[in-house]
Amino acid sequence: MAGLAFLKRWLGGAAQGRPHESSGKAPLGARVLVVDDSATIRAVLGRMLEVDGYQVSRAVDGETALEMARNEPPALIFLDIVLPGINGFSVLRSLRHDPLTQHIPIVMISGNQQATEQFYVQRFGADDFISMPFGQAEVAASIERLVRLGRLPARAMAKVVSLPVPVETIPAMLANATSDMPEGGTVPELAA
Repeated sequence: MAGLAFLKRWLGGAAQGRPHESSGKAPLGARVLVVDDSATIRAVLGRMLEVDGYQVSRAVDGETALEMARNEPPALIFLDIVLPGINGFSVLRSLRHDPLTQHIPIVMISGNQQATEQFYVQRFGADDFISMPFGQAEVAASIERLVRLGRLPARAMAKVVSLPVPVETIPAMLANATSDMPEGGTVPELAA
């Protein structure tokens, strides 16, 4: 039932969510590891991130998450607290004590709304906490906070390029170029 509420909030949040600026996103293609025992959460959170241009890996438990993070360190980890086997707190502690992974920003996620959980998340070194159900706006805001704090690099903004000719002349230039085409329809090669 919690999965259904999560989907409703996500779909509603995507439509109502505030627009976020490009500078508040991590680089395109940045690898993000999503760790949750719920297939629904892995799928939906993973899809939110993929739509935003991130490369997503998924783990169903803490042991797999530790192995994946050590073998190919991601730029960011979304880590559930309640996991089969070792819990999210233990995974967080292990990641923070490992020189290969201690620098990775970690956002803890949980359906438990208790303030004590949030206290321990901060005490053990998580960078952020999101309580479920959450939507696209909360995920984007968490990433934006991490970028603003310097824990994640910012996505490069698109550069404006100046054209060597006035824009108004381009249609005429294209018309002239196509009228100069030889009869066979092939475009002659340009000299370098």
